[in-house]
Formats: sequence, structure tokens, C-alpha cells
Amino acid sequence: MIRMMIALCLFVVVGVNVATAEELMIAAASDLSFAFREIVTEYEKVSGDQVRLTLGSSGNFFAQIQNGAPFDLYFSADIAYPRKLEEAGLTVPGSLYPYAIGRIVLWAGKDSHLDLSKGLAVLQEPTIKKIAIANPKHAPYGRAAVAAMEYFKVYDQVRDRLILGENISQAAQFIESGACDAGIVALSLALAPVMKAAGEYWEIPATAHAPLEQGAVILKQSRNPEVARQFLEFIQGPNGQEILKRYGFVVPSAK
Repeated sequence: MIRMMIALCLFVVVGVNVATAEELMIAAASDLSFAFREIVTEYEKVSGDQVRLTLGSSGNFFAQIQNGAPFDLYFSADIAYPRKLEEAGLTVPGSLYPYAIGRIVLWAGKDSHLDLSKGLAVLQEPTIKKIAIANPKHAPYGRAAVAAMEYFKVYDQVRDRLILGENISQAAQFIESGACDAGIVALSLALAPVMKAAGEYWEIPATAHAPLEQGAVILKQSRNPEVARQFLEFIQGPNGQEILKRYGFVVPSAK
């Protein structure tokens, strides 16, 4: 009888733990790849909840969400996308949050022997056959890359050498793997240990392109809106802010 009571108590405790643990589904722009892996790990430790993180291009996520993709939170590399979702009534009112401003860099492997101090003018050198950027049709970092090349008047000379990644992470992989000679990627990726060890970068002036203002929003279809709000608050807190700043993002409190 005592054994049965102990077993019943254990069942109830386990049942409570299962019931209270929530799963959060987050769609995040791929420039957040390394930063968010750290943030998610820290959040799961303090909350006990589980986060399923999906990384990709902001534009593709925007289209998927319009078609009912089951995400709770959307972190876009361009705040214009969540604003459009807000205007369409697809978000929790008042949840839109401009969480960071991103930066772009010219990146090349250490074996390239390129003088990156020349800036984007170096892309015109004949030794550079392939230049990786994110697809500007649906990736904000790709649009910023094109704008920067136009600003420095090199775009027309190098446009035939551009290799388009599905998102900024894929563009970075093209260069890191040696498939491309150089490229324009997110500073947040260039500061990640793996890329920092493999290459060098030149930070493109913020004046060369429109600000990469990034925004997050809780989606109206969220199954866990309260948990989503808690994650958003964690991003705004000291731990989340410190991690974002460490990966080169300009956060609201540090503007």
C-alpha cells in the first residue's frame, strides 16, 4: 500500500513538471544564429521551458507566417516585416519590439591575403572570382550589402561575381568553406569564434546603407503567448542584452 502511494506521488510530481514545462517555437533571422544559441541556452536554464529555434531568412519567415506557420515569436532582421504583420492583425497588440540594430562587414579567409583595409574597393581585384552575399530579394542583410556596394561605387563592376546565399548564414558558409573568395556578412557572424579564427573582416560604415533595424513580435496564433512574452522580456534583460552586444549588435539601451 505504501509503495502504491509513493508511486502515485511520483506520478503526480512528474505529471506537474510535464504540464508546467512549455515549448516555445521561434523563427529568427540567421544573423542571430550564434547569439541566439547562447540566449536560448540561458533562457532554458532559468525558465525550465524548451525553445525550438528555427533560423532562416526574414522574408521567407514573413511569407510562412502569413500562411499560418506555427511560430510563437518572430525575430526579423528587418523591422518592416513584423510591422506588416502587425498591420495585418497577425500579432499580439503592443508586442512589437525593436531589439537591435545590425552591422555588416567585408569578410575573407586568412589564406586569401587580401588587404581588407582597402574596403569594398578590394572586391574589384581580379583574383576575386566569387563574392558571397545573402539574397537581397528576401534577406535584409543582402539588401544592405548591395546598398553598400552601390555607395562605394563597386556594384556594377562586381555584380556578375555575386553568389547569393539563401540567408546570411549560408553566405558566410560559402566564404568560410572556400567556395567564394570574399563576401559581405553580418558582424554578428564574423564575431563568432569559428569565423573569427578562420578569417578577418572590415566593418562597413553604417552610413553606407539604411540602418538594419531589427524587430521582434509575438504572433497572434501563438499557443503560448505568456511564455513568448517572458522570452521577449529575457531578451530585454541584462543577460540577453549582454549577449547581443557581445555579437556586435547595437541594442536599444546602448544607442
